[in-house]
Amino acid sequence: MVEVVVVGGGIGGLAAAFAQARAGRTVRVLERSAEFGEVGAGLQLGPNATRVLHRWGLLDQVIERGVLPRRLVFRDALTGEELTHLDLGEGFRHRYGGPYVVAHRGDLHAVLLRACAAAGVELLNGRHVERVDAGRARARCADGEVHEGDVVVAADGLQSVLRAQLVADQPHDSGFVAYRGTRPLPEDFDVSDVVAYLGPGCHFVQYALRGGELLNQVAVFRAPGDLEAAFDGCCDAIGKGLPYLWRERHWPMLDRPPTGTWVRGRLALLGDAAHPMLQYLAQGACQAIEDAHELAEQSAAGDWDRALAAYQEIRVPRTARVQTTARLWGDIWHVDGVARVLRNELFRTRDPAGHDYVDWLYGGPASSGPPQIAGSASTAGEA
Repeated sequence: MVEVVVVGGGIGGLAAAFAQARAGRTVRVLERSAEFGEVGAGLQLGPNATRVLHRWGLLDQVIERGVLPRRLVFRDALTGEELTHLDLGEGFRHRYGGPYVVAHRGDLHAVLLRACAAAGVELLNGRHVERVDAGRARARCADGEVHEGDVVVAADGLQSVLRAQLVADQPHDSGFVAYRGTRPLPEDFDVSDVVAYLGPGCHFVQYALRGGELLNQVAVFRAPGDLEAAFDGCCDAIGKGLPYLWRERHWPMLDRPPTGTWVRGRLALLGDAAHPMLQYLAQGACQAIEDAHELAEQSAAGDWDRALAAYQEIRVPRTARVQTTARLWGDIWHVDGVARVLRNELFRTRDPAGHDYVDWLYGGPASSGPPQIAGSASTAGEA
């Protein structure tokens, strides 16, 4: 019998598995798909997550495959005008103890998968877990196979089957849909910027991936509607990017309301199974990594009942704030008319050196790491 059974082999599940394995526990991951992998393109990792990756010894591998941007830039989608920016350079890294990294989802997943394999995690595919006997920590698969441990961690995503054993809710549709895509990096795109164009009822995000080889793009607009029509009248940069978006698949923007119930018996939720959130703060993967770190910290003493209770108590308020703030931020991004004029003026008059709106997020509970990360993690962004 293993000590920890993790249901779900995405970023959150692998992060949880690795954190437990590096603490010396035997871990088994049960993944429903025939292969381990991630669907999608880019993701953003704030210092609240990169601090943890540094502590785990994985940050340099992620940076190697990603980009260290120098600015997070907000522009008006109609005019292309820069409204404000956040400097992500040396002062930012020193303030929060880690860099801001953008990477391909598949690359982060691959780093975690290799780390799990090297740490001795048992990685099993084709296991569709339908139910967990929480009192005895038994995960029951659709084919009758049973996997038992000291604890089961449910990291089975936004559409979590296991969440229903704890919370009676359903995913909430925000009314927006996302189209994603990558393209070769254009010569006129500044690889050092992460850019968000804010428009009435829509937004468009661009940033470089894989050392500047690719440009990641995300177009979000109110559904139902046509992609081109949603961005009609927007600036030239958006118009040039639209043809490169994938048309064969799109993603509805879903979340769930915060819940205070993450634990029942020896079953614990983690990542999107616990706190699915809208993308406006770019914190989905970051909060899953925080979860994994906190659960490993709390379980270090070996008392699972106490550890699970503490994990829930610590993580619920933090993630609830991220979930609710992400919803509010989405409303701010998509306003029109007088509200757009006021938002743009507020952004223009903001002090670019200020951190009032991000201290709570990037300096969160995982901030007990080193005040400044040495080596490539703290200097590569200047290259």
